[in-house]
Amino acid sequence: MAQPEIKLGEERRGGDTETMEINMGPQHPSTHGVFRAVVELDGETVVKVVPHLGYLHRGIEKIAENRTYHQIIPLTDRLDYMAGASNNLGYCLAVEKLLGIEAPPRAQFIRVIITELSRISSHLFWAGATAHDLGAMTPFFYMVREREQILFFLEMITGARLTPSFFRIGGVAMDLPPEFHDECMKFIKAFPPRVDEYEALLTENVIWKSRTKGVGYLSAEDCIALGISGPMARAAGINWDLRKNQPYSSYDKFDFKAAIYNGCDAYDRYRVRMMEMRQSNEIVRQALEGLPEGDYSVTMKGALKPPAGEVYKAIEAPRGELGFYIISDGTVQPFRMKIRAPTFVNLQSLAKMSEGRLFSDMVASLASVDLVLAEVDR
Repeated sequence: MAQPEIKLGEERRGGDTETMEINMGPQHPSTHGVFRAVVELDGETVVKVVPHLGYLHRGIEKIAENRTYHQIIPLTDRLDYMAGASNNLGYCLAVEKLLGIEAPPRAQFIRVIITELSRISSHLFWAGATAHDLGAMTPFFYMVREREQILFFLEMITGARLTPSFFRIGGVAMDLPPEFHDECMKFIKAFPPRVDEYEALLTENVIWKSRTKGVGYLSAEDCIALGISGPMARAAGINWDLRKNQPYSSYDKFDFKAAIYNGCDAYDRYRVRMMEMRQSNEIVRQALEGLPEGDYSVTMKGALKPPAGEVYKAIEAPRGELGFYIISDGTVQPFRMKIRAPTFVNLQSLAKMSEGRLFSDMVASLASVDLVLAEVDR
């Protein structure tokens, strides 16, 4: 007689085995947003995980089809709001590729400065929030301290803290304020010792290592099969960073290293992000010291009407490969726009990382994805 199929949520009775279904989210503090995971447990062991999305869906891709190309820029801020400048950059580069134009060198350097500061800010909040998820409160306050300084810089340049809408198709909205250079250089010099402080709190901490080392294992083969990118892939030993492998916005002019580890676990994802903050800090220093003179934007007159065609452009966002696919029909609005959001793709790994492990480890595994639901649901 064939074994009857067991559906998620039904009790499995037979011998000493019984499973239970619980909900993690959508209002759970460790999900970092309105994410719901239906988890089937056998005692404390995860048997099955089914992610449920859509609680934050806003239809940005469809809205974009009813906006002009310039009007879409503020929509991109609302995707990964922890690093809004990255979204601005990816979108503007895609439209520029469609138009066959390139931003002036000064604009490219300004874009790099803002984007890398945003990357540091994003990683700081991730590290502090993840430590808090796993029971360590103090690191959060250390990391928010520097993040607040970065948000001050973003406000100084753009007038906004989280949603800059500062990049323009062909460049940036305006030049850097005169006082920015000296203020930012002070931060650049002070930041590496701050990262030393974070690592002193966590890197060799026995509790931190026991909660993250060997937890959320995801091999390089798994990453490739699932399309995983960003720090998650580089923590599995995959040497792939679009800033290095497919340089854009003058990244080929900066000397930095891609952060690569091979532990394939939550601990090495933490180490990748710590190293990335140091490297981003160094990129900003080089960009400030080598900032070219000249225009900060290409002059374009009249309504923007890219020629009919299609284009895909990807950048290395803090969470991985962020890509914009645009189809133009020659009018002032895109015919179609599709966003390749890294968190959405990386979230596929949750079941692979969690099933067969303790439920308490699922918090660390989910946190190591660096989830931002606004770009998952879009």
